Amino acid sequence: MSKTDPIADYLTCIRNATRANHPKVDIPASRLKQEITKILQEEAYIKNHVIINDGKQGVIRIYLKYDNDNRSVISGLRRISKPGFRRYVNHKAVPRVFNNLGIAIVTTSEGVMTGQEARKRGVGGEVLCYIW
Repeated sequence: MSKTDPIADYLTCIRNATRANHPKVDIPASRLKQEITKILQEEAYIKNHVIINDGKQGVIRIYLKYDNDNRSVISGLRRISKPGFRRYVNHKAVPRVFNNLGIAIVTTSEGVMTGQEARKRGVGGEVLCYIW
């Protein structure tokens, strides 16, 4: 795994697990990944998540969600702000993903939140990724 962009690695693990129809995926934990995972659960993109303390870094176990036809609820993930090119927006320019059918995850001075919540609160920040 790449050590330069842990968020891209996180998204890739989820993308690969959903394409392989795995029921769960284990990802090395960090506070930012935990916040993103919490948002995914609140927005009903995943069933559940558990933080496993292994005495070191910890592991986030994400239980993936599928519909009745065994298709993943998450149809796409895209990293927007990268280590070589950070993308910052003000609250008026927070992007809408597929006309609000998806979510943008933004890290702001008030914490990690969806783009819709950032617009409501009137805060901008770094656009981490799109999920639809």
